[in-house]
Amino acid sequence: MKILSVNDPAFRKYGRVIDNVDMTELVKAMKQTPVPEGVVYEPGIPELEALAVKQVISDVCYGEMPIQIGYCNGHNTKLNAVEYHRDSEINVAATDAVLMLGLLQDVEKDFTYDTSKIEAFLVPEGTAVEVYATTLHYAPCGVDGKGFQVAIVLPKGTNYPLKASHSQAAGNEDRLITAVNKWLIGHKEGGLDEGSFLGLKGKNLDLSDFA
Repeated sequence: MKILSVNDPAFRKYGRVIDNVDMTELVKAMKQTPVPEGVVYEPGIPELEALAVKQVISDVCYGEMPIQIGYCNGHNTKLNAVEYHRDSEINVAATDAVLMLGLLQDVEKDFTYDTSKIEAFLVPEGTAVEVYATTLHYAPCGVDGKGFQVAIVLPKGTNYPLKASHSQAAGNEDRLITAVNKWLIGHKEGGLDEGSFLGLKGKNLDLSDFA
């Protein structure tokens, strides 16, 4: 397997490169955010949401829907899980980063998914991509052992704690809901919270699996 560029035609079924919004100030602000040894995700950061570009993203990319801007930073090389939302997610790379992606259409009726279908794409520093709602994704990966900083834009309220239980319907998609607007399928070696649905079949992919 190869790590392709998000500019490769193969990326088009997963998302698009955003070229109609200037993300310079967001990338600059992201450079000031911490890069931990593990992986940290924050759904909303006040300093990022105070930037003028937030309104532009809301207007241009989300058709005036309310949005939030957070980040996913750290060090990572593994897949560990896949998730999806009912809306597109925008990733803005403040460093080079690799996204491991799959298609929701390839999830089986029992909500299992074969990790051999995953493809990897390099998002160069300064690049913004829209990841479609039908795209399976999870935490970005760093490049050459380095850490990564990626701004995450989603509809407001996404990935915050749930108000109701969603584990009672054992054979239903409802069992995958782990946060607001977040459906998760984990790998048994992914180190997820107890109770997460572990439906990934095959290897817990590592960047070393991609040439």
